[in-house]
Amino acid sequence: MQIPSAAEARDAGLDSEFTRGLGLYDATMVVVGSMIGSGIFIVSADMARLIGSPGWLLLAWVITGLLTVGAALAYGELAAMMPRAGGQYVFLREAFSPLWGFLYGWTLFTVIQTGTIAAVAVAFARFTGVLFPVIAEDQYLIAPIHLTSGYALSLSTAQLLGVVLIAALTWSNTRGLEYGKVVQNIFTTAKTGALVALIGAGLLLGWNAEAVSANFGDLWSPRGVVELAPGLTAVSAFGLFVAIGIAQTGSLFSSDAWHNICFTAGEVKDPRRTLPLSMVLGTVIVTGLYVLSNIAYLVALPLEAIQSAPSDRVATLLINTVFPGLGAGVMAAAIMVSTFGCVNGLVLAGARAYYAMARDGLFFRRAGELNAARVPAYGLVLQGLWAVLLVLPRTYDVGTGRYGNLYSNLLDYVISAALLFYALTVAGLFRLRVTRPDAPRPYKAFGYPVVPALYIAGALAILFVLFAYRPATTWPGLVIVLAGVPVYLLARGSGRA
Repeated sequence: MQIPSAAEARDAGLDSEFTRGLGLYDATMVVVGSMIGSGIFIVSADMARLIGSPGWLLLAWVITGLLTVGAALAYGELAAMMPRAGGQYVFLREAFSPLWGFLYGWTLFTVIQTGTIAAVAVAFARFTGVLFPVIAEDQYLIAPIHLTSGYALSLSTAQLLGVVLIAALTWSNTRGLEYGKVVQNIFTTAKTGALVALIGAGLLLGWNAEAVSANFGDLWSPRGVVELAPGLTAVSAFGLFVAIGIAQTGSLFSSDAWHNICFTAGEVKDPRRTLPLSMVLGTVIVTGLYVLSNIAYLVALPLEAIQSAPSDRVATLLINTVFPGLGAGVMAAAIMVSTFGCVNGLVLAGARAYYAMARDGLFFRRAGELNAARVPAYGLVLQGLWAVLLVLPRTYDVGTGRYGNLYSNLLDYVISAALLFYALTVAGLFRLRVTRPDAPRPYKAFGYPVVPALYIAGALAILFVLFAYRPATTWPGLVIVLAGVPVYLLARGSGRA
């Protein structure tokens, strides 16, 4: 009989402190709600410019879906085997070492979770600004204060609304799991309905015979492509491979956070069954909706229109085509609902990972405590404060005189790092099959070892393309990850972070 590790025995006891209030529907709503933000309404424009053909655009989304579902199938085995708060942090810790778990948790807190919360909160504010123009990133309460020639701090009305949203959802989640669950279920159901309505509008009302003929009559020929590197475009076979790899940054980011439900394993009913099932159901639902959304774009709009959509807002262009003059307002309202629910799911889940780290002495001690409502309130507050701080810094382009957002740069940097952690976690499935062959596995990964191996191969292929052709946005991500090593050593030496 396999003897459980000390960490396994310790965590098994700790998870009894939580309230198990998430059933299958609730857990699936966390998966779906955390995945669907604003990306599906926007990123197809840039992907179309990179790839240059309708068929390969659709195939790029299918590849993203297959990768995501494949990873979910592998994570399902790990989650059923170790259904404890902390999710991917626990998987990496048990499969490899506490260092690997910490480096993931470090990156999650510093950039992945908090940076995404900041980005989606400000996206909520931006689209609110479509309905209420006083909300804008250039409507300043505190004008940019330059720290250096390339960086500044500011507080615009859009930033303020983003901060308020983060604070409000952090507070509501400290009130107990029931509050976060209700918000998640309502807003995820609403935004899923909105996305279905968008698909219906494109397929049923926006059907454009000319666009259908141009797009589906010539699925594979590239047009309107941009240069990927000097002399390299999607016109050549290798250029197409590179284009699809680079385009995956947009589609994978739009499909990210599907594993967040694993962070909340201590609050899931019948977790050995519910966790794998909710991840597979959620990723399949979102993949289907994303592919259908892109089909809707292509039957209503010529590819050239998708490539040149104003501010890349393809969904807004589609609705404007179907209902002239209403697109901006309708899609702004839909994306506000979508981003609100996405932020809530991210806020709810993230603090549970810091809880697990704190119980191992690798994060602030109080983040490992539950409040009277039996949620990790201190971790929620720390996460919220750091996300708010990421909203305030601005980047400045001296050449154009335009301001950007620091969190956008940080998210670019860690997309490759996050993909590396996903591949490493799936590799952990293979290692645990060898090191703990007798551990209980109520669910075994479908298609093992072929499907997990294909996921790792696909992830590594994308990473190769990104490191070779987008080094400015990949190597800094590794620096962020490696910066966690001295922090880990300090935490281990002191017994707590």
